[in-house]
Amino acid sequence: MNQLQKSFLMAVAVCSIFSCTPKKTEKKEASVHQDLPWEELRAKFECPAWYTEGKLGIWTHWGPQSQPEKGGGWYARHMYMQDIGRETWGKNAYTYHVETYGHPSEIGYKDVLNEWKADKLDTDALMKYFKSLGAKFFVGMANHHDHFDNFDSSHQPWNSVNVGPKRDIVGEFAKSAKKYGLPFGVSSHDDRHLSWWKTAFGADKHGPKKGIPYDGHMTKEDGKGKWWEGLDPADLYGLPPEKRTPEWIKKNSENWMQRHLELVRKYDLDMLWFDGYLYPYGEYGRKVCEEFYNKSLRENGKIDGLIAGKFGGISKEDQKAFVLDFERGYTSEILRRPWQSITTLNGWFHKNERADRLNARVLIENFSDILSKNGVLLLNVELLGDGSFPEEHRKEFDDFGAWVNLNAPAIYKSKAWKVLGDNLDSDKAGLFAADETDLEQANKKAHNFNERDLNSPPYGKDEVRFTVRDNKLYVFVLNPETGTIRLPKLGLDSRFKPGKVSSVRMLGGTAVNFEQTDDYLQLSVPAERPNEYTAVFELEGAV
Repeated sequence: MNQLQKSFLMAVAVCSIFSCTPKKTEKKEASVHQDLPWEELRAKFECPAWYTEGKLGIWTHWGPQSQPEKGGGWYARHMYMQDIGRETWGKNAYTYHVETYGHPSEIGYKDVLNEWKADKLDTDALMKYFKSLGAKFFVGMANHHDHFDNFDSSHQPWNSVNVGPKRDIVGEFAKSAKKYGLPFGVSSHDDRHLSWWKTAFGADKHGPKKGIPYDGHMTKEDGKGKWWEGLDPADLYGLPPEKRTPEWIKKNSENWMQRHLELVRKYDLDMLWFDGYLYPYGEYGRKVCEEFYNKSLRENGKIDGLIAGKFGGISKEDQKAFVLDFERGYTSEILRRPWQSITTLNGWFHKNERADRLNARVLIENFSDILSKNGVLLLNVELLGDGSFPEEHRKEFDDFGAWVNLNAPAIYKSKAWKVLGDNLDSDKAGLFAADETDLEQANKKAHNFNERDLNSPPYGKDEVRFTVRDNKLYVFVLNPETGTIRLPKLGLDSRFKPGKVSSVRMLGGTAVNFEQTDDYLQLSVPAERPNEYTAVFELEGAV
């Protein structure tokens, strides 16, 4: 064997030892998982089972604006407004800020950020509790309209790791959610800060500080020797409006994209929820959506995550790639595809300034209605500024969770029936929306802010909602009273063609008496029920 042959054999041996050949495999894998353009991604999207079957998520709409005890949900904006005009929910913000922190010409929102320490936040304990309530996924807040990031952001120095808690809030919630087996998502509200923050560049219109500019006009130089030395207020508030050139505005949009791409890539997200219309910042928002779905496709072999938001200015084809979201509201009809309702007992951020809008009873009734229309509920927990659970809401959440767990068979993996319920306000209400444009039409009807609350009149004792699971029909008697009720839509001659019912039992109880005629199904609501809220009955044979 000559020297050339020996060298060749040695090279083959070395290549074998260090596995040279897998390079071809790596290229093959890369081609298999090559990122897809948006048009192909949206065609592949199907709402994941963990969401459609889970039905209930818990959300913490929580951040630095939870720190002030008063001032409404837009505290950062309204603390710079002596006159809040029609935005009456912020009526206490300016006065509270002056009395608690100081005048906004000297001590502004940037200083509220420094006060926020979140020193009682225990994400493991919270997640354990949320799961015990029956939640099947969890959503935390990545940022709000205040332009502050609740995560370890490389592109926004005003973030929770650098300022305030000095903690990666999103990272901690993500870790705890995975620990307890809950899919994890984030909400992003930072799609309007340039207009929202214009108030920080104003000044008092009356009083001893009249005409003195608020701290939005401060520069990086003004921070020398102060706690925020090295930070630039323009990175938080933006530049003064008169200095915002088209080039700067474009950079702001690019910065939004960079921050959200990092959010998608750094954290193991299953859900991305935009508080506003899809897409935020136009093409920049679409690129984030593309990356989110491509990442899911790369890691799971399919798109196993979802993006939710309001539809505005996007095509019908694009609408099929998202989940439609209603704020404090819901549709009047059954939608063929899953949709989402978001709500909270009082305000989005915790504040001690008004009575609750919802309690366990109303929440359960609303959830029953949402389920009957193929909806999913995302329920906010108004954490205190320090990160602890609000004890004034403990009973309401405990009662709600007990009801959810009791009636789990009628909730999880359930679907809408042919009609959403019986003995409705209008006999024409409750049918399926007509066709695949249903989401677009539902959005046009603007069902935001139409939810029932504590001031709503009570349901009649015989008004019900329906869900179906495993060939069983579930009847939710919204406001039960002891006695009998009649359901015409379950009569044998009903146009909805129910089957002959063979048995009826109350979940958490025993079999109940019933009678089915051509005209109605009559069932008995027992005096002894597992709780005082909506009673759920399981019917065999109806479907």
